[in-house]
Amino acid sequence: MGMYLNSISPFFLYRSECSKPYYVDKTEILKELIPLAEQGNSHICITRPRRFGKTVMANMIGAFFGKGADASEIFDRLKIAEQENYRKNLNQYNVIYIDFSKMPSGCTAYSEYISRIENRLKKDLIKEYPEAEIRLEDALWDMLELIFNEYNGERFIFVLDEWDCIFHKDFVTEKDKTIYLAFLSNLLKDHAYVRFSYMTGILPVAKYSSGSELNMFIEYTMGSESKFGQDFGFSESEVDMLYDRYLENCKKEGKKETVTREGLRIWYDGYFTKTGIRMYNPRSVVASLSNNNLGSYWTSSGPYDEIFYYIEHNVADVRKDLALMVSGEGVSAKIQEYAATSMNLSTRDEILSAMVVYGFLSYYKGKVYIPNKELMDRFDEMLQKEASLGYVYNLAKESERMLLATLNGDTDTMEKILSFAHNTETPILSYNNEVELSAIVNLVYLSARDRYRIEREDKAGKGFVDFIFYPEERNDTCIILELKIDDTPEAAIQQIKEKQYVLRFLGKLGEQPKYTGKILAVGISYDKETKIHRCEIEEIMR
Repeated sequence: MGMYLNSISPFFLYRSECSKPYYVDKTEILKELIPLAEQGNSHICITRPRRFGKTVMANMIGAFFGKGADASEIFDRLKIAEQENYRKNLNQYNVIYIDFSKMPSGCTAYSEYISRIENRLKKDLIKEYPEAEIRLEDALWDMLELIFNEYNGERFIFVLDEWDCIFHKDFVTEKDKTIYLAFLSNLLKDHAYVRFSYMTGILPVAKYSSGSELNMFIEYTMGSESKFGQDFGFSESEVDMLYDRYLENCKKEGKKETVTREGLRIWYDGYFTKTGIRMYNPRSVVASLSNNNLGSYWTSSGPYDEIFYYIEHNVADVRKDLALMVSGEGVSAKIQEYAATSMNLSTRDEILSAMVVYGFLSYYKGKVYIPNKELMDRFDEMLQKEASLGYVYNLAKESERMLLATLNGDTDTMEKILSFAHNTETPILSYNNEVELSAIVNLVYLSARDRYRIEREDKAGKGFVDFIFYPEERNDTCIILELKIDDTPEAAIQQIKEKQYVLRFLGKLGEQPKYTGKILAVGISYDKETKIHRCEIEEIMR
């Protein structure tokens, strides 16, 4: 056992994961990997956004295959134990596990980074195979070849986590990247000592390897391949199971449940597999249930800064897209996952591609979306801070005044703000349809999301209301908002009444109403010919 060769770290890390109250058994992925170990000379690279369980999965694979520790205490009770060839493969292989995100202390050069990995693995090999004629100054691949030949065909599984980490380090040069790719190629490609290599990261190999260095890898991204689609992230049924467990835990511990099942969907759902299955961000779901709180857990660093990083040099290209996506719409985009990188983004599609790969946006059937409230809140924050967004920023800054005017019945101010929204600059949205008018309304009510859960086209009464504002506080004012183009705000309010949209706030028959505050019907119209907005507000009786 060594630092990288048959390390016991994956076993202990995965055992710890399994003991947590909101663990989800994802061991069925091993059914796909066991044949690769048995056949030999196979290479796969699975890429997913951050916080989607890549490292947990890598630890599970290392703990299952590796000889470092007897992992039967973990896997005997998991799904993989039901497989016929389970026992035959458990802890039967030499595993070289390298987490490429681990850096030497104070690392400022690629040579320091890679030397640490090479030297530690070489020492592991010398210690484990003392009879082999290998020396510290030998190349790693030469050492492994000698071991293969002198130890009766000794072979290895390589588990390489966060393989693309160095591409995001400031000290790594373009020359260093080329050298690194050559290192991986020399280590893995066309060697009999490789049983199989399992590599994971955020960006696909094809992004960096334009030639043949790593063309032996079969790549599996979230958007391009259905295989392994449900092995990362949580499905609806898995979140249902975790939520039931949460309710049981709260009951045992005498805690009041503050997380709802619907809340989990609103906050953390919104990603898609290649086949269209919806997936939740796993880290956020687990953190939410563990903390008994719905909040932002997607990243511990500044998500606002990270999001803006990708668009700051190309703001003009994506302002309209941002306005539409913040309103809940998807925008058409040509996503090329291999082209996404953290720098030198020069086109709209490259910007959106990078944001999909890193998990800030989701992609499905040719469109990109802001996936959930956790990310939507970060986009809202950006829109209200970045003056370089121009028109979009100006609308967002008016949002506090717009909400206050609505609650006070001040339709004159509302109309002035909407007129400003349309006339302050050459508008990026032309009001050709209600979708674009809806986007404007979303922007001018942006700050209301601190106080309300705003749903678009929600089923209410006998139809679908354009906007419904559910207050966070039970006794706060409820708002139903209907839009009309080339019609009147009075007609919008009449529709609200006739369709009985108010029923969304009243609850089921015989139950106490969920909301006790007053209910406002808000009609907003826009006349294409006169370019005039009109607003009307009426309090609705329960």
